[in-house]
Amino acid sequence: MDDSQLLRYSRHILLDEIGIEGQQRLLGARALVIGAGGLGSPAAMYLASAGVGKLTIIDHDTVDLTNLQRQIAHTMARVGQPKAESARATLAAINPTIDIEALVERADDARLAELVAAADVVLDCTDNFATRHAVNRACVAHGVPLVSGAVIRFDGQISVFDPRGAALPCYSCLFPQDQPFEDVACSTMGVFAPLVGVVGAMQAAEALKLLMGIGEPLSGRLLLLDGLRMEWTSIQIGRNEACPVCTARPPAARD
Repeated sequence: MDDSQLLRYSRHILLDEIGIEGQQRLLGARALVIGAGGLGSPAAMYLASAGVGKLTIIDHDTVDLTNLQRQIAHTMARVGQPKAESARATLAAINPTIDIEALVERADDARLAELVAAADVVLDCTDNFATRHAVNRACVAHGVPLVSGAVIRFDGQISVFDPRGAALPCYSCLFPQDQPFEDVACSTMGVFAPLVGVVGAMQAAEALKLLMGIGEPLSGRLLLLDGLRMEWTSIQIGRNEACPVCTARPPAARD
């Protein structure tokens, strides 16, 4: 690190658990954020400010006026612009020293496999089960840890699914992909704006911990947030030995 980086990241470096070595790991890390909306906005902003060296943001949608109530990476001036490009502009303004890639596309399974294989951690900030399961399959196949978050109305949840642990569950262990789930859109149900900030920031925190190898990640635990009472509930989750996704192959080993 040069003098400017030492100053920029000094508050991280002061932490014994991080130090210069941990910050250097972040500078050399690659994170993939899928979705640049309510969750992806704060998650990506904190990853950028923390100095993750390569950030890839993928989102096929454009900024709408109704997004601005909670999607803090976007502004009035960018209504109608692709969310991925709008987010890139925000992240570059926060930290112009990192590499930020904006992908305006809806990724299919083959594209997700390519993107996930190039990442050290994946943050699922999407809002539908089909995409979440596609992302999970790619993460399991390539042995990349997945940080998953969701928020609707006044309720939020977050967990980490790390295929590098033989006994750890994947997303499909918790929400089987062969069972019908009804996607609930915030356009019809509503969402309390600060909760996406809370959960998105926590996704960033879990991703940073994984990249630096510090602390205890949320692997094998699901945190549920009741925003009206501001109460957290922690649930232990185990691997489903009959899961067709994570039992199809042994966990991949990654450095």
